[in-house]
Amino acid sequence: MHSHGANSSIANRRFGRRSLLKGIGAGALTVGLGTAGQGIAHAEEEALFDVVIIGAGYAGAMVARELGAKGLNTVVLEASDRVGGRIWTDTWAGEQIEVGGQWLAPQQQLVNKELTRYNIATYEDPIPDRVIVAGTTGLKAFSPGDAAKLLTPLWTEFYKGSEKYFERPAEPLYRKDLLAAVDPLSLADRIKQMNLSPAEVNMLTGETSVYSGGPSTLGSLTGMAQWYQLAGGTYESYSSAMGRRPVGGMTTMLHAMLKENFTMVIKGSPVTRISDPGTGKVTVWTASGRRYKAPAVVVATSTNAWKNIAFEPGLPKAHTQATTQGIGVPHGTKMWLHIKGNVEATAGTAPEGSPILMMVPQKQLADGRLMIAFTGPGLDVNDPVKVQAAVQQWIPGAQVLKSRAMAWGKDKWAAGAWGFRRPGQLTGLFPQIEQPHGRVVFAGADIAEGWHGAFIEGALESGLRASKQVLTLVK
Repeated sequence: MHSHGANSSIANRRFGRRSLLKGIGAGALTVGLGTAGQGIAHAEEEALFDVVIIGAGYAGAMVARELGAKGLNTVVLEASDRVGGRIWTDTWAGEQIEVGGQWLAPQQQLVNKELTRYNIATYEDPIPDRVIVAGTTGLKAFSPGDAAKLLTPLWTEFYKGSEKYFERPAEPLYRKDLLAAVDPLSLADRIKQMNLSPAEVNMLTGETSVYSGGPSTLGSLTGMAQWYQLAGGTYESYSSAMGRRPVGGMTTMLHAMLKENFTMVIKGSPVTRISDPGTGKVTVWTASGRRYKAPAVVVATSTNAWKNIAFEPGLPKAHTQATTQGIGVPHGTKMWLHIKGNVEATAGTAPEGSPILMMVPQKQLADGRLMIAFTGPGLDVNDPVKVQAAVQQWIPGAQVLKSRAMAWGKDKWAAGAWGFRRPGQLTGLFPQIEQPHGRVVFAGADIAEGWHGAFIEGALESGLRASKQVLTLVK
């Protein structure tokens, strides 16, 4: 049995010391199974590290950077062939697009700190020319100002009381006494409480069903209400939390974080089993049969993906419940559209059950405008005729040149779209779900205390927490 210090030296010998990596300018060293992955399999029976991190999204990158800065030897095992998790910067229609998460909020302190650290500038999405608001008989276009006059009173009423039960929104359990009555409520429950007209209900349900990833019965009132209070507690401040973007794309900061301490990321390495027998070392198996050993393991995947891993011993009650129920929403399909011609920058929401629930304007190109649509479960996003018909409900006469959709709920490794707590999960799962299970530590936006789920701010927050938890295990 090697001592803890010996583990580090073995890992350093096998993969080269950081000085060597600096010498060859490796940055974030990413390898696939065909190259260094085979060296790991055959050099010794198992690869030894100080910490094994599962998942190369923002939570995993934060853990790797923070622990690397402390001199710990880490490796990141990534199931897919790219880094980022539910963040995915790509190119389409000759433009850089975000297939997954896209926006940063000016109120997000950790994000702002990282942007400054890496000198990454930001810019704003196009301001809408027209806003679509649902009525009783279809969709109607308004000026942004007139739309705000209709929507602000409704959303203000919807969130009424949240300033009390989220008195300290970054500490969501601070008023647990008040949460007991509201955490069981779904977004649909809250709408029912308001005694609205059918038209007013339609004005709200597009947004509530988008965030729920299906019917508005799936998502919790406290999930959206916490974001609302974190943003500043007004409809205007909440609206400002979606629209800011980093120059270079959402993965720019992630690559910088992985590069800082020359983190090794091994792609194409889905983890199938984690065994913590209580001996001071945890063993991690990948689908190819490779084994990694370390005094601590960080699971930085979506909560939905935990059920794809055999944990020995089995997970605690809160963790089992989270991955069984799911926190990542079941239906989250983001579709990019290239619409021919000079198209007005159109934003808005449609009633729950509509083919397109939400639309967000993007860049006007020489031959047309890019738009983002979040679709309902009923739209076949692979049928161009149905996609065009759905778009024409929003923009009459629109000609869709092409579209690209990502159904995150069907993604093999994410196993769901953005995280959004279900009714009862805040008070039922927290704070237990933030705690380590033996020498296995958990991270990810889904289990963040503040900007949970749909924001990388939550991933950064939970990555910082996980890093501190690891240091108590390996010191």
